[in-house]
Amino acid sequence: MSKYMKAFKNESYLQSSVTMLLYFASWGIWWSFFQLWLTAKSGLNLDGSAVGTIYSANSLVTLVLMFFYGTLQDKLGIKRHLLIFSGVCAALVGPFFIYAYEPMLHTNFTMGLVVGSIFLSAGFLATTGIYEALVERFSRVFKFEYGQARAWGSFGYAVVALLAGHLFVINPDLNFWVGSIFGVLLLLNVCFWVPKDERLERVRSAQETEKTVPSVREMLSLLKMRDLWVVIVLIFFTWTFYTVFDQQMFPSFYAGLFSSVAQGQQMYGNLNSIQVFVEAIMMGIVPVIMNKIGVRNTLLLGIAIMAIRIGLCGFIDNPVAISFVKMLHSFETPLFILSIFRYFTLHFDTKLSATLYMIGFQVAAQLGQVFLSTPLGMLRDNSGYAVTFHIITIIVIAAGIYAFFVIKKDNQDVNGEPLVSKAA
Repeated sequence: MSKYMKAFKNESYLQSSVTMLLYFASWGIWWSFFQLWLTAKSGLNLDGSAVGTIYSANSLVTLVLMFFYGTLQDKLGIKRHLLIFSGVCAALVGPFFIYAYEPMLHTNFTMGLVVGSIFLSAGFLATTGIYEALVERFSRVFKFEYGQARAWGSFGYAVVALLAGHLFVINPDLNFWVGSIFGVLLLLNVCFWVPKDERLERVRSAQETEKTVPSVREMLSLLKMRDLWVVIVLIFFTWTFYTVFDQQMFPSFYAGLFSSVAQGQQMYGNLNSIQVFVEAIMMGIVPVIMNKIGVRNTLLLGIAIMAIRIGLCGFIDNPVAISFVKMLHSFETPLFILSIFRYFTLHFDTKLSATLYMIGFQVAAQLGQVFLSTPLGMLRDNSGYAVTFHIITIIVIAAGIYAFFVIKKDNQDVNGEPLVSKAA
């Protein structure tokens, strides 16, 4: 506990934590109900196929931007240019959704699809990985625990998820306006709060730019690395399904278990908030677990919980039981995300950490959504939730078996920062 409290004396930790909290709050207040907004009668009332098409388009644009963002952030080092741009988009999310996106999807679906995918990807979907990669870099440079700073992002998401359900029932537009308020706070934070250590580090790193910043050729050469493709395949068949399941299917699936849609939407907001609160706590605990059992074992544990959680949803239709199953998400997400991040910094060159994370994790997941969102949406329309969840579970289990044989042990090919662990 004393070690955790000591972190609050580190201004870089405080600034990074506030940045994560405000970003995830500005995003989560509307994103947690985005699928319900697309499908609900009080929203756009779209079917599963149309929703899948929207998610596929978002993922396609995000896929392109992520590679660009990752390489640009590695060039920028610890500079915040991309965060400032994201803050501007977050501040404008209310006007965009209400006065541009929704009307276009009603009158010209294709136009809305294109414009929406560009805005959402540029401002949110492609920048999430940049926030995480940059804060992880800050944690190494300014000596604080990344998981503790990332936990504040989950905490921010949890707070707004609780609020989002109640606002959505009153008027979905309120979610977008509150998102803009958090966006303005985020923009002010990233523009004006620059810790002293960060200012000094910018000066120092600027003097060593030519020596430390990877070239574009170096970054592109990553795609020739077999070890990176091993991770990409794993992410494609695990985190893709986590995203499709949680964002495109679970909200409406859960809301449909209640006597009224409004009650289901409100209960989903409450449950989502509780789940993310626990997730925030686990973000601080998982690094300790990872040091005890190792990065590889932590990742395998996350995949196992993912398969169990999705699989059980295919067999249970009781809202109370499903609520308990949903809470497994609180453990699954930190185990998976933090171990993947640590896997990259353990086995790869840390100066390419942003690009590696964007390509190996974020891009791979988005690529999976591009190809799988629409087919899975159609499968859900034609065969129902249970069959769709069973098929997803079988694929995730197969990916877990694949991971067991191909993911490196922690003492194998350590090309980055070694893990001080009792596990091999």
